[in-house]
Parts: sequence; C-alpha cells; structure tokens
Amino acid sequence: MSGGTFALYSLICRYANVNLLPNRQPADEHISSFKLKLPTPELQRALNIKEVLERKSSLKTLVLLLVLMGTSMIIGDGILTPAISVMSAVSGLQGRVPGFGTNALVFTSIIILGVLFSIQRYGSSKVGFTFAPALALWFFSLGAIGVYNLLKHDVTVLRALNPAYIYLFFKKNSINGWSALGGCVLCITGAEAMFADLGHFSVKSIQIAFTSVVFPCLFLAYFGQAAYLMKFPNSSERIFYDSVPDGLFWPVFGLATVAAIIASQAMISASFSCVKQAMALGCFPRLKIIHTSKRHMGQIYIPVINWFLMIMCMLVVAAFQSTTDISNAYGIAEVGVMMVSTTLVTVVMLLIWQTNLFLAILFPLIFGTIELIYMSAVLSKIFEGGWLPLVFASWFLCVMYIWNYGSVLKYQSEVKQKISMDFMHELGSSLGTVRVPGIGLLYNELVQGIPSIFAQFLLDLPAIHSVIVFVCIKYVPVPVVPQEERFLFRRVGPKDYHMFRCVARYGYKDVRKEDHHAFEQLLVDSLEKFLRKEALDVALEINLNQPDLDSISVRSRDESEIQDGDGDGMDELKIPLMRDQRMETSGASTSEASLTLPASVMPVDEDPSLEYELSALREATESGFTYLLGHGDVRAKKNSWFIKKLSINYFYAFMRKNCRGGAATMRVPHMNIIQVGMTYMV
Repeated sequence: MSGGTFALYSLICRYANVNLLPNRQPADEHISSFKLKLPTPELQRALNIKEVLERKSSLKTLVLLLVLMGTSMIIGDGILTPAISVMSAVSGLQGRVPGFGTNALVFTSIIILGVLFSIQRYGSSKVGFTFAPALALWFFSLGAIGVYNLLKHDVTVLRALNPAYIYLFFKKNSINGWSALGGCVLCITGAEAMFADLGHFSVKSIQIAFTSVVFPCLFLAYFGQAAYLMKFPNSSERIFYDSVPDGLFWPVFGLATVAAIIASQAMISASFSCVKQAMALGCFPRLKIIHTSKRHMGQIYIPVINWFLMIMCMLVVAAFQSTTDISNAYGIAEVGVMMVSTTLVTVVMLLIWQTNLFLAILFPLIFGTIELIYMSAVLSKIFEGGWLPLVFASWFLCVMYIWNYGSVLKYQSEVKQKISMDFMHELGSSLGTVRVPGIGLLYNELVQGIPSIFAQFLLDLPAIHSVIVFVCIKYVPVPVVPQEERFLFRRVGPKDYHMFRCVARYGYKDVRKEDHHAFEQLLVDSLEKFLRKEALDVALEINLNQPDLDSISVRSRDESEIQDGDGDGMDELKIPLMRDQRMETSGASTSEASLTLPASVMPVDEDPSLEYELSALREATESGFTYLLGHGDVRAKKNSWFIKKLSINYFYAFMRKNCRGGAATMRVPHMNIIQVGMTYMV
C-alpha cells in the first residue's frame, strides 16, 4: 500500500509524458530500470490513449489529482490507524478494571501514542525487531480462540460460507444490511493496516504470509466470534474480549496492544514513504529525511511529519473518545484509496500491460462496483465521524497540489528566462569577468540551457571559477537509478569556456545521503571519464569523415547549437556516440580499452588538448569547490486571478520559506556556499 498510487503514477509517466513538470529527457529512457516494453504499433489502442493523455493538459491534471487524492488519504490513515488501533486495544480494560471509564481510556491511549511516536526516530528496524514473532503469535492466537469458540458454542455457523446466505441476508435486512457493509470494511482494512509497508518485503513472502497465516487465522477468528454471538447476542459491543477464555484475557490483551502498535507503526512508516515519494516527484515541500538503516533504503524517519501525526492522533482520540466514530472515518479513507488504485490500475492495463479490452473493462466493472457499494455504505456515516478523513485528505491535497503548481510555474519561468548562447559568446571565454582556479557547482532545475540566475552571479561576483558545472538534481519516474548511470554530462559552450551540464538522476526510492565530499569526488571522476570519452569519439569521427578538428569539437559538443526549448538536446550530442552504446553517462565504464584507433589517429592519452583540459580540471579540483545556489522567489502578476495570487503569493511562498533549503539538503559547510536571490513573475 505504501506509495502504491505514486508507483502507479510513475509507471504511467514512463510510457506517457503526463508529468506536469516539463523536465523529461529522451536520455532518461536509456536508464536500465526505465526500459520497458513500449506499446506495439499493432495495438493502436495503447498508442491512442498515450496520445490523448499527452495532448490534453486537463487529463494530465486529472491523473495528478487522482494520485494526490489517494496519497492524501493514505497519509490521513496515518492519523486514524494509530488512534483507532490503540483505543481498540486499551478498551479491553473497560469492564475488567473497576473504575476504568472513558477518561481513563482516552488518557491511557494518549500516553501510548506519545511513546509510539517518540521512538520513531530510532527507526523501524530497531522499533520493529519483534514484529515478526509478535504478529505470528497474534494471528495464531486469533485462530486458536476462533477454533475454541466454534467447537464450544456453535460450529454450524460455518454454513455462512454458502453464498446463498448473502442474498438471504440482504433480503431480510435491506437498508440495515447495506449499512452493515461499513463493518465489513473494517474487517478488511484492519488486517491490511498491519502490512501497510509491504514495499519492504518480497512478493513471495507476502503471498506465503497472507495465504498460509493471515487469511486462515482471521477466517477462524471471525467465525469463532460469530459462534459466540449465536449464544450471547448481547455481547456485540465487546465481542472480541468477551469471546476470549477467562484465563487468557491478560495475555491476549498484551498481544492486542502489541498488534495495535505494529499496525500503527506500519501506517506511520507508510506515511513517511508516501511523503518521501511525493517530494521526489515534486509534489511536497522539501523536509528533513533521516535514513535509519544502512541495510534497508526504505526505512526513513521524517521528524516534521512524525510530530504532526502524533498531535493529530492525540486530538482525534481526545475529541471522539470512542472507537465507533473513528471507525466511521477510517472506512471512508480506506475505500477511497482502493477506488483511486483501481482507476490507476485500469489505466495501466490499457496503456502499458496491453490487456485484452474485455478483461480491462471487466476489472474496474467488478472491483469498482464493489468499492462503490462499500463507499456508499461508509458515506452514510459522514456526519458521524466520516467527515474527518475528508478534511485531512483535502488539507494534504491542497498542500501537494499548490506545491506542484508553484514548482511547475517556477520551472516554466526559468525556461523562458534562460540565457542565450549568443550572449555567452559575446562575453568570451572569460565570461566577462576574471576566471580563478576552482570548481563552481551552480545548482538549478533546468535540464537544458543556462539559467538566468547565472547572469546574477556574473554581475555580483568579482571573479568566477575556472570550471563551471551546472548541476541539476532530477528525479525520474523509476524506483532506482543505478549508480553507474547516475550522471549525464554535456559540454556547454566551446572548449575554452570549461563549462559543463551535469544532470544527476535519482529514482523516487533512491537514497540521497552521500556527504558532499563523496559527491564531489564522484562528480570529478565522472567528468574526467566524460572528457576522455569525448576525445575518443572525436578521434573516431575524424578518422571516418576527416573534417576540420575544431569545427567537430565545437559542433558535436557545444550546447550553443542545441535549440532552446523544453527538450534536453541530448540527440545533438549523441550523434557521434551512436557507435559507443549511445551513452553520455560518464559514470559508466568507457569502451576505450576495447576500441583500437587507426594508426593515422593520435591516441587519446597523447591528445594535447585533452591533457590540457584534464590538468586544468585537476588544478581546479585542488583549489576546492564552491556551491552557487540560486534562491528563486515566485510571485503572481498583478493582473492574475485572486485564487492564483492567494496560492502563489501566500501559500506557496509560505511553504518555500519554511521548507528545507538546498544547502541543508546537501549538508555543505556554509563557507563553501554563495547564494543569490531572484524573483520570477508568473
């Protein structure tokens, strides 16, 4: 469940350019984890759907809103699940401990929630090292108690397996039977909540656990409770604890409390994962992420989200003081996520899996109908607590959509205002200032072109570094980008400018926790490989075509001939690289050793221009790195709509001001950072 909607969205983005942030590059499709079977020409349906999705901006927005809505409801579950799970477990003390009333229930639940959220910073691997044995013992206990109640009270309830009783039930109870479906939702989602972070486990382990442990044990537990109710119909409000044999109450109570903590822990971890993936895809403000495990990359802790969830959980418990109203709210959130997932899976079936049209229609018809029936049942409780998840989901949806909307406008403004190469050629190789030894890493969001913020640095600084690298941190719609395919280099301008473009690509599950020293070393090594590979390709091109050396080195490597636009211009650079795996990824191993240059061509190691450039790079590296960060504010134009002004000038501006800055994200010493501010009118 954790991040399922974003995983489906990223899958759709791989096949159709539906991401509203216009920084997709053709070169991204050469990432090994990106490559998937494209729609075949024979199946025109998939191609037509792809074309419609890419052409209509309204459909792109609709898909994004669906994804954000599902994700918002998952994060809302991170509030409701701990509240209802802990309160349900603690409620067993009512009727067992004299004087343990509603106030005591609320107070005890709040204390447990406080402890639960306080230990999150230690990581789920440390918090959850007892999860597997505790869950196994919990499910086996449920199954054993169910068998005990079946054999002792009424084994004939097993006749309920006959589907005919479904018809008889609704025929007899009509509206009341339909309303009872809300309770069935809790039966399903209560078990699912314990495994909300399924992304940390293999498919095989999940299949074995659910088929051999979870399903049979829950099956026996519910039938055992039904058998108990046949004999004691007035015990419906406390059916679980009343059906437990007297001598086993306290052990079962302890297990129930542990199970509640596990379910809460799973949903909290799922919320962290969803927020991280939303941040990676440009749909959530940057927050501090702490990676709590060196072995498992998915185990993270987000302090701001943790304390926000804790406060909200405590407020929910204090306000409702009962599991009944919270359960009404819980059902709406869960069924909402199911409906969003069904819709996205249907799109994937039609666009990507190329499923038979009949089956593709049958899937939403069956599952969508069931979910709509359940949703109609839980919506009947909207005034009895069901409004709560809608409020939470709406709040998170607004935050994510406004952030995405503002980020898209900011990126589009940067694209429109980028510096032309004609202007750079007029400045000359000195860039109109003094070049001093050192490497300047200018961070920006453009994947092609020179950002306008660079002009501000040229105006404000008395000197500029001898080597300039425009670094763009970019998340691509794949889970993981291999380390050897991380960097994508391109030369910017003529050789004597010593300017380069570096696109650092990350998947939405990739971990960015390398320190700046390791990043700098990896970048320099990759840049050196790029220069050697470039020289090799030029040498091969000379041998084949025998044109003038200078014209080739400029034409094939100079970004000035790449036309401005939203594209990345990689095809222009790749022309001479076709013979060598079409790769610009300088982090990958080069094929220099496997290629033999003709006798008439100078070996790469003896190329004076290459040696000069490599020595200049080493000298700049020894002089150190400086991080040039542009702080771009976005303001709506005076003639903009009121809603746009409110969203951009206040909400988006507030989030940008309070989110985690680029310097903090990179963990770079302040003495190595230079920042320049700029305002974009959108």
